[in-house]
Amino acid sequence: MYIQTPLPPGFDSGAFTFGAARAAGVSAKRLRSRDVEHPFWGVCVAAGTVHNLNDRCRALHKRMPAGAFFSHATAARLHGMPLPADLEADPLLHVSVIDPDRTLRLAGVNGHRVATSPGVRSVAGLPVLEPISAWCQLASVLELNDLVAAGDHLLRPELGLATAPEIAARVVQYAGNRGALRLRVAEAMIRPRVESRRETFLRLFLVMCGFPEPETNRDIPLPRGKRRVRGDLVYFCYKVLVEYDGEQHRTDTAQFNRDAERLHDLREAGWLVITVRKGSTKEWVQGAVDAALRSRGWRP
Repeated sequence: MYIQTPLPPGFDSGAFTFGAARAAGVSAKRLRSRDVEHPFWGVCVAAGTVHNLNDRCRALHKRMPAGAFFSHATAARLHGMPLPADLEADPLLHVSVIDPDRTLRLAGVNGHRVATSPGVRSVAGLPVLEPISAWCQLASVLELNDLVAAGDHLLRPELGLATAPEIAARVVQYAGNRGALRLRVAEAMIRPRVESRRETFLRLFLVMCGFPEPETNRDIPLPRGKRRVRGDLVYFCYKVLVEYDGEQHRTDTAQFNRDAERLHDLREAGWLVITVRKGSTKEWVQGAVDAALRSRGWRP
């Protein structure tokens, strides 16, 4: 029975370059064995160890020149910004260098060159363009609502990615670049505390319908003895709450029970609660919100 020669220490886990392994005495034949994969030219990994974006970026990082960094949609994904499904699934990685360095040219890589040194952060040990600049770059490839959803993510306070004044200043600096006009429109539409793309889209739809803009993910005080609850899209002056139900809680009995108690307490306190689900039609949502707001005194 054939027994594969083990790779030397330092090459038996994680990514490494073909050149480094050869310099350490590993034969080219050994590096072409079935237990070694090559996600990028000149990069080796143990077979079956590249599963996601972070794994691919860590592998490519071994071939990136000094000063290069992940940018564009790749940087946005590494910062956790929600993107359309086609970009989330895109295997192409975006890497930028600073002029006059040569653009990285590899299969599976979209190389870019920028004129000046931008802010770069370390994300899971990887050099990544800072989040506001990455969001600005998305303006040339995303539709407006998708760009707003990604921008909402920047303002989630628990993530500490950006503040509204920082975003506004960067948008001004981005003038003259592709997508700058769309970016200015999106910057005026992003809101803090939004927890999902679906919440963003629901809020934008309500505004498009001509309803007042709701506040996003705010605490709602309840009568004494009841805990405060947080609502997705809140009309305080009308005591109307619009919730997006992603249905994740249905796999968690404890969370399901907490949500049921929460909705009961809200209704007991006089709130009208409209629950929107993935399958809800736009016509139903518009009609339900219109009826609820009108019943509380709102008029167009």
